[in-house]
Order: sequence, then structure tokens, then C-alpha cells
Amino acid sequence: MEKTIIKPKKRLEAIDLKEIYEYRELLFFLIWKDIKVKYKQTIFGIGWAILQPLFMMTIFTIFFGKFAKIPSDNIPYPIFSYTGLIVWSYFANSLIFATNSVVEHQKIITKIYFPKILLPLSSVLSHLVDFFFSFIVLVIFLIFYKIPITKNLIYFPIFLFIAVITSFSVSLYLSALNVYYRDIRYVMNFLIQVWFFLSPIVYPVSVIPEKFRLIYSLNPMVGVIEGTRWSLIGKEISSLNIMWLSLIIIFIFFIVGFYFFKNMERTFADVV
Repeated sequence: MEKTIIKPKKRLEAIDLKEIYEYRELLFFLIWKDIKVKYKQTIFGIGWAILQPLFMMTIFTIFFGKFAKIPSDNIPYPIFSYTGLIVWSYFANSLIFATNSVVEHQKIITKIYFPKILLPLSSVLSHLVDFFFSFIVLVIFLIFYKIPITKNLIYFPIFLFIAVITSFSVSLYLSALNVYYRDIRYVMNFLIQVWFFLSPIVYPVSVIPEKFRLIYSLNPMVGVIEGTRWSLIGKEISSLNIMWLSLIIIFIFFIVGFYFFKNMERTFADVV
């Protein structure tokens, strides 16, 4: 019987989209498994994707919009906060699941070969289902508040794609590190909380002093949330420099993250 020995490459390799395409059926299976496992034996099922941002929007509207009087750039505060929340909820939830994706599939990793990068990728893509149902609620809010749809809407898929890439890029670092350092899962909760308040979800970028805005936009979620609001509700972007800097950071995150993951992947089966 002829044997095939698969060895890790000793040099940095280019992003192999062909290999990912060849394993597309496995990717679809992993996505479907993630969706089924997430809502198995739950009372509300997919309803949690709607209830979580809806409940948070209500709390933020009362305390930040009504009591604290935080500005929302002439946009009804519920719409302002909910638009940021659905993007953030997608990013945070997909990141949490993607971080644990490699460790959770340790039995498969040690038995067969497949591109391990499919594991965090499937977790990130599976959460688009949650985003879709949250987005439907946003459409209802837009109709209720009589906010007109602008021509910017055609750019929304681009910003959604950027949100996916951002989550996937960060998950490449965390999922790989989680194999070697299991306390990453505990760091995640703290990281998500801090990152939330460093992003323009409950407040607009306009409240940040102008001299600090470029530094602030080093947070890639600033460009993602600002772009999403611009495309969906027509909110003006505070500065194009903020958008471009965030996009550059996301691109760097992705490229470096890919090579970081591929380099760490070589010993996953030995460590996991």
C-alpha cells in the first residue's frame, strides 16, 4: 500500500486559496455543525441573536441616551446604538467561538490532515446567521423611525466583508495562541470588554478630541462601525483618514495573522 507523508513546509507559504477551495465541503460541514451546536437544546434558539443586541440597545438608550445625554450625531439613539451593536455582537461572538475552535477539534487534528485555518474561518462565517436576523430587526427600526435609505447602501456588503475579515484576522492569533496557552480563554472576556468601550458603539467618534482620532482609529473596529453606519443610515464619516487607517490596520492584521497561524499550525497536533 502506497503511503503519503505530509510534512510541514519549512518556508513561509503564500495564502493558498486553492487548498481552502478543495476543502470547501469540509468548511460547509464545520459551519453547519457550529450553527447546530450553538443552538442545540436552547429555549429561544436563534432568537438569542436578536434578544442580546435588542436588550443592550434598550439599556444603552436609557442610561447613555436619556440620562447621560451622550450625542448620537443627529441620529435617533436607539438606531445609532443598535447599528453599532449588531456589528460588535457579530465580531465579539464570532471571535470567542473562533478562539476555541482549534482546541475543541483536537481529536480531528491529531488523526487527519486538513487546513486547520478552516476551523476559525468556519466559526467566523457561521455567526453571519446571527447577524442576518439582527439585521432584520434593524430594518424594522429604520422603517419605524422613517430613516430613508441612501445610495450608500450599495457599499454595505463591503463593510460586512471587512467585519468578517477583521474577526477572522484577530481569531488567527488567538486561536493559535490558545493551543499553547489555555489561559487565553480567560483573557478573552477582559479583552472583549475593553475593546467594546474603545469602539464607537455607545458614543460617536466626534466626542474623541481631534488630535487623538488617528491614534483612536488604530482600533480596526472604528472603521468597520463607522463604515456600517455610513452605508446603512447615512451617518457622515468623521474623517476619511480614520477609515483608511483602520482598513490598513485590518489588512496588516490579516497578512501577519495568516503567517502567524500557519507557522504555529505545524505543531498543533503535538501540543493540542
